[in-house]
Amino acid sequence: MDAIDRSILRELQADGRLTNQELAQRVGLTPSPCLRRVRQLEDDGVIQTYRAVVDPAAVGRGFEVFASVEVHRDRDSVAAFEAEVQSTTDVVEAYRLYGAPGCLLRIAVADSDAYEHFWTDKLIALPGVSDVNSQMIMRRIKSPQGIPVD
Repeated sequence: MDAIDRSILRELQADGRLTNQELAQRVGLTPSPCLRRVRQLEDDGVIQTYRAVVDPAAVGRGFEVFASVEVHRDRDSVAAFEAEVQSTTDVVEAYRLYGAPGCLLRIAVADSDAYEHFWTDKLIALPGVSDVNSQMIMRRIKSPQGIPVD
């Protein structure tokens, strides 16, 4: 990966809707070689997907929570927990961590009552869960900006 590839990645992370013409101009290429490079980055799995960034409040999910979750540390419990989290739409991000807690979830729901129902009916009932610690997000200070590619 050279400096032009990195420049392409920076531009696409900032605005994934750029036309090939606009992208080529920004990175100092003509359209054909720019498109070849983008396609190669996609084929190599460097660019994994494109998606829109949606305002959570605009779709009724403006109450966000980070939940630290302890899961029993055996293969079956971890596998069952991870499989269930994959299909849980209120969980918008999930990470397995080294050390304690074992997992960190970002959950997006309508409000505090919706989170209480989710916590009671779904979260503590997930396979292998032994403890949950919730932190409500007061205000987003910095949104995901993409991965630095310098």
